[in-house]
This record gives sequence, structure tokens and C-alpha cells, in this order.
Amino acid sequence: MRNLSVRVARWSARHPWRAIGGWLVFVAVCLGVGIGVGNNAAVTADYRVGEAGRAEAIAAEGGVQRRPVEHVLITARDSAELDAGAARAAAADVASRMSGLPVVGSVGEPVWAKDRRAVRVDVTLEVEEREASRVVDDLQARTQAVQDAHPEVVVTQTGRASITRAVEKQRGEDIARVELITLPITLVTLLLVFWSLSLALVPVLLALSSIVAAIGLSMVVSHVFPDAGVGMNIILLIGMAVGVDYTLFYLKREREERARSGGRLSAVALVDLAAATSGRAVVLSGLAVAVSTAVLYLVDDVIFSSMATGTILVTLVAVASSMTILPATLAKLGAIAERRAERRHRPVRTPKAGRITATLTRAIDRRPGRTLLLAVLLMLALAAPMLGMKITDMGPETHPRELVAVQDYHRLTGVYPEVKAVHQVVVRGSGLAVTDALAKLQDVALRDPVIGEPATVRTSADGRTHVLNLAVPHFVSEQAAPDSLQRLREQYVPATLRQVTGVEYAVTGDVARYVDYPRHQQQRLPWVLGALLLVTLLITALAFGSVVLGLIGVLLNLLSAAAAIGVLVWVFQGQWAEGLLDFTSTGSIGSRVPLFLFVILFGLSMDYQFFLISRIREAVLNGVPTRQAVFDGMRQSASVITSAAIVMVTVFAAFVGMHLIEMKQTGLSLAVAVLLDAFVVRTLILPALLILLGDRVWWPTRLRRGEPITAPLESVR
Repeated sequence: MRNLSVRVARWSARHPWRAIGGWLVFVAVCLGVGIGVGNNAAVTADYRVGEAGRAEAIAAEGGVQRRPVEHVLITARDSAELDAGAARAAAADVASRMSGLPVVGSVGEPVWAKDRRAVRVDVTLEVEEREASRVVDDLQARTQAVQDAHPEVVVTQTGRASITRAVEKQRGEDIARVELITLPITLVTLLLVFWSLSLALVPVLLALSSIVAAIGLSMVVSHVFPDAGVGMNIILLIGMAVGVDYTLFYLKREREERARSGGRLSAVALVDLAAATSGRAVVLSGLAVAVSTAVLYLVDDVIFSSMATGTILVTLVAVASSMTILPATLAKLGAIAERRAERRHRPVRTPKAGRITATLTRAIDRRPGRTLLLAVLLMLALAAPMLGMKITDMGPETHPRELVAVQDYHRLTGVYPEVKAVHQVVVRGSGLAVTDALAKLQDVALRDPVIGEPATVRTSADGRTHVLNLAVPHFVSEQAAPDSLQRLREQYVPATLRQVTGVEYAVTGDVARYVDYPRHQQQRLPWVLGALLLVTLLITALAFGSVVLGLIGVLLNLLSAAAAIGVLVWVFQGQWAEGLLDFTSTGSIGSRVPLFLFVILFGLSMDYQFFLISRIREAVLNGVPTRQAVFDGMRQSASVITSAAIVMVTVFAAFVGMHLIEMKQTGLSLAVAVLLDAFVVRTLILPALLILLGDRVWWPTRLRRGEPITAPLESVR
């Protein structure tokens, strides 16, 4: 791998304009082809998991699948009594205007609230659930037209499609704001690192170009792995972080070798050295992130597949940019720097270790065992809250109250609690026995205090598929809703339908989806975790020829991920940080967050580990004893790891400012994980552990000392 990176980097450095032009063409082609083939969005069928998914498949085969419903609510202005005539006129206008839309399947009769202070009109759409948010703008325009025509009442529209659309818009605005925050901070950080605007711009521009190329490629790949709508978010989240980090690793090494050579090496020779050392670490680290992220495909879930695809693509593209356009750019900038140095006659100084790094190395050198123990105890204390983690899916009621659609939803459910959730019993079978069993089931279910009216039955055109809809006047996140689902599945349905021969049945609905999705992930977790640990072990062992280092990598990644998730639970499952981070606690963690974080953190943790161990191994191969090599590696890599960590933390922490709670949770966890990994795990735990193990850390490989991994300084121009 080192020879490959050196060969590619050498060609790029010797033919800089070809490499730069080739990269720009590559980015343009990726984006152009992506736009040409279009993005293949996931459809409703791609989201089916568990018993709920099985029930929905049966219903879809019979043509009685669930259709999205939008609710138009008509109320009085202020606290006045609702004028019945005005309300009826507005409801009739809603029905007239909505019926004219081709996406509308039916408009229900006006439903008066019990206190007669509100009227609800249900609009059923003849589109897939996942398509509803794309067509809901037309409905909202008609609702606004009704409001304009009837100013004496308040006419609002809400529903899952409206909420999804509002969330998508909010996410887009938040991401735009995140970019405005992260780009200047990243640029300022890099300016402080390099004291050069041109060098500071290189990582940012390369990261942005990698993101653009990855977006284009993701559109192409979406025709194999459908896009669940999260791919773009992941590409932006991960792309800026790894893109800047990989470029930073490479740049810092080139600058270090330039200072060490004192002007005796050409720009091409310096690129060769950077490619043979940091370039190799970047390639290995990028491959580690990509391969470890690929285990998310084992979840067999369209959302995790989209996350994996976005992460893998942007990481591999970032690695490719570090192997091609970056060496070419460095060669051109290096030539300019050489000419300036000749004119100014300035000696180049070799960077020295900072005071903090020197203090840490002395502490670890004197008491490595105590340092290791205290640092591990700190990480375990941070990880402890993970034991009480509660994982749930996020219902529409958990979205930010700042969104108008969410406000209208809470107003609607306050007046009509029966629209909060629904159970759907899907039965495939025909005959009088099935009809009687469904009638008996409806009667039994309605005796449950949590299940209420309306209860309706839909039957397919061929009479073979039936759907019993049961209203649940509780949000899916309220414990009463899952409890009623359990009784329905384990008691009511078996007691009535199991006795009928030749039928197939399953239960779906809002509550079933809420319960089955996290359960599906928990069932897949052992496979994902086992594959992740194995992949981490193999990649590290193969990269450094050491099983011991592979085991260390697994254990430290586990520790880092556990501590980050522990902090996540401590912050978001309680209420103490609500005002600080601007969220409303659901008392749980989003079902997709922990598993995604666990996998991504394993991959990102390898960045600093590979970079630090590469420097240590390099020193050992150059004849330095392992103990001293650890301190040399810390001294040489401290500034770049710190700089890279600051950039990554900035990118991830900016997502905490987003309105959507799952994005907040993801951003905070990633930021905390990088901080802990860079300043505790790789700065204290790993060096102390390596010192205690000594040469045993390289087992079973016996490193041959005295064979330099880098070119001698005499290999000049």
C-alpha cells in the first residue's frame, strides 16, 4: 500500500497540472453522471421490518395498504365560539378544493369535536406514504386558499406528510447554517496551524471537492442501495471531517520533512516522503473507515444502508484526493516556497514539542501504570450511563415545536386524541369465518381501555385481504401505546384468529412500527458488533503486522465509543441540558443513533490510532527503542492530532445546533468521541499501554531495526 501511494503521489507531483486537471474532471464527471441518472429514493416497501413490515406487505399485495392522511382543522379565532355555519362553509370549501387534486383519493365528511369547538376534515392521498411529503405543498396551498376565503375561522393543515415536509425544510436550513459556521472556523484553525492562507485553503477546498464528487456518486449508487434521505446529511457530516483530517495529516508531514531537510530536498522528494509515511497512514485509515462502516449493511435496513453508502463513498473519495490532487498541489506550493526561501534566505526550523506534550510524556514515562489506570477509570465512568440507555423510535410528536406543522399537530391531537396513533390488523383469508373472527376481534379490542373508536374494516376488491383499523388515543412514545400493542398481538389476535384455518395475519400501524424498528436493530446488533470487532482486529493486525495492536485497537475503540454513548445518554435522557442545548427530552435515544455512532466511531477512532502508531513504528524501524519511539511519536504527532481533532470537533459540534433531536444526538456524540479519543485515549491510554508492553506490542512480527522507512537526507535533488 505504501508503494502504491508513493507511486501515485510521485506521478502527481511530477505532473501537477495533469493531476489537478484530472481531479477536477473526475469531480465534474461524478456530479454530472449523478445528476444524469438521478437519485433513486427509497419507497415505502424498503422500510418494512419485523411483523409490522410483514403485515404491510400482505396489505399491499391485496391493494389495501395504508394511505397517507392529511387533517384540515377548522377552529374559531381566539377564544370565541365556533360559528357552525362558517365552519360548515369552510369544510365544504376544503372538500371542493381538495377533490380537484389528482393526488387526493378521497375527502372525508366533517368530524365535529365533542365540545363542538372544532371541525376536522380528513384528506386521504392516493400516493405512497414516502411520496406524500413531496406532494403535500399542493394541499397546503389549497388550505391557505380556504383560509383566505374564510377569514372568520382558522383553517390549518397537518399530518405526517406535512410534518415530514417541514422537517426536511428545517434540516436543509440547519445544514446550510452548519456550513456557514464550520467553514470559517475550520479555515481559522488551519490558518493558526500553518500561518499560510494558501495551505489553509487546501484542506477545505479538497474536502469540498470530495463532498461534491461523493454526492454525485451517491446518486449512482442509490440505484443499488436506495437513498433513504439521509445520505446527503452523512456525506456533509463525515466528508468535511475526514477530508480536512486526511489532508492535514499529509500537509503536516510534508512541512515537517521540509523543515527537517533544511531546503536540501526538492518538492517532489518531500512529497515522496509524505506519501511513504503519512500518505500510507491516510490510505489505511480511510480503508479502515470504509470497511468498518460496511458492516452497517448487515442491519438490513434502508436507512443504515444509506448511512453506510454515504460514509464509504465520501471517505474513499477523500482518500483518493489525498493520493492524487494533494501531492500535485503540494509540489506546486513547494516550488513556490523554495523560490521564496531562496530570495529571503530564511533558515527553516524543525518544530519542537509543545509544553503540554512534554509534560504528558514526562508523566507517562514516570508512572505509565498509574496513568493508564486513571485514564481508563475516567472513560469507564463516562461510559456508565450507557447501562441505562433506552432506545426508541421518534414519533411525530418528538419533532421541534418551532415547526408550524408540529404545533398544528399538537392542537389537532389535543382536540382529537384518536388520531394520535392506530393499530392495524391485516388478515389474508376469505369466508364467513374470517368475517366473524374480525367482528369478534373488534369487539374484544374495543374493551381495552387504551383502544377506542373509530374502528373500521377495509376489504380488498377480491375479498381476500382485510385490514382492521383501531384508534389509539395515545402518542406512540407513551407507554400505554406499546402496552396495548402487546396485548393485541399476544392476547386478542391469537384468541380470535388462530382458530380460523387457512388465514395469515399480522399487526402493523403506528405503534407497531415504533416498537418493531428498534427491536429489529437489537436482533441484528450481535452480528453487526461481531463483524465490527473482527474487521477492526484484522485491519489493524494486517496494517502493522501485530495481533497485539489489533486487540488493543478493538479494546480502545470499544472504550471510546462506550464513553461517547454514555455521555449521550447522560445529556439527552435527562432534562438538565434541555435549556443549554435547546431540546425537549424524550427520555430516550433515537433508535438509529447508537448503532450508527458505534460503527462510525470505530472507523474514525482508527484515524488517530493509525497516525500515531505509524510514527512509532517508523521510529522503531529506524532503530529507536520502543519506549523512546512512543515518546517520539507523541511529540511528532501531537500538533497534527490536536489540529485535526479541533477541526473534527468543530464540524460535529455544529450539528448540535440543529433543531432535529437525532441530529443533535449524533453531533454531540461524535464531538465528544473525537475529544476523548484524541486527548485521552491516544494521548494517555495508548502510549501508557505501549510503554508497559514494550517490544511485545509488535508480536508476532519481529521488526528489523535500522532499516529506515523514510529516505535519507542525502537523497537530494
